[in-house]
Amino acid sequence: MSKAASARGLFRATGKKSKPVAVRDLYGEIVKVDALEREPNEFYPTPVDPIRSIIHAELEALRGFPAIWGPACGTGVIGQELRAHGLQTFNSDLIDRGCGAEIRDFYDFSEAPAPAILENPPFAECGWGNGKARRWLYHALDTLQVEYMGLLMNWGFPGAGGLGPFWAKHPPARVYLMRWKIDFTGQGAPPMLNGWFIWDKTHVGETVLRMLDRADARQGEMFGSAA
Repeated sequence: MSKAASARGLFRATGKKSKPVAVRDLYGEIVKVDALEREPNEFYPTPVDPIRSIIHAELEALRGFPAIWGPACGTGVIGQELRAHGLQTFNSDLIDRGCGAEIRDFYDFSEAPAPAILENPPFAECGWGNGKARRWLYHALDTLQVEYMGLLMNWGFPGAGGLGPFWAKHPPARVYLMRWKIDFTGQGAPPMLNGWFIWDKTHVGETVLRMLDRADARQGEMFGSAA
């Protein structure tokens, strides 16, 4: 049974009706469907806007590392943007998607190939439930002991009750609320807000909340060259 069908069954069992989702069909028309299907292996390519924005906001911190690791790099778009900003990268993934990454399961790494991670991770591996509770987070921060990790997550991510012990042990240094909705699927009408959650071992004190707008660290250079 598909997850969409399972969700519809849950609404029927509770006497509630699922809310239709607006998507774009093959002809470019907006249509309503019961629910969006999950992609295999949680693969949702990251658009460039959120990547450029977090690089712009965290560029000084990122420059402090010899390389940035993308352990679920997909098509390699985050690494491409990091290199465009003069940063070195190391890419790996469970599946070969043609970007030259090392094909290796994140959990097979016993040592981090780079001290910093910037990634859009598989959400099911970071949340609560599905028998995989928090294991991405603990593997990165406890087993691999990376010095820095930036993850693009659903804004509701911290609200899962089962994540309490993790937050107590590993509070993020900075959290950036993105003031626009990311269309991961290319279907239009993105359903949620997202944020970048940054763990940084150099940080001291409480978690800092910041707002994030579309911005690119290279904009000043581009405007300057056009003048």
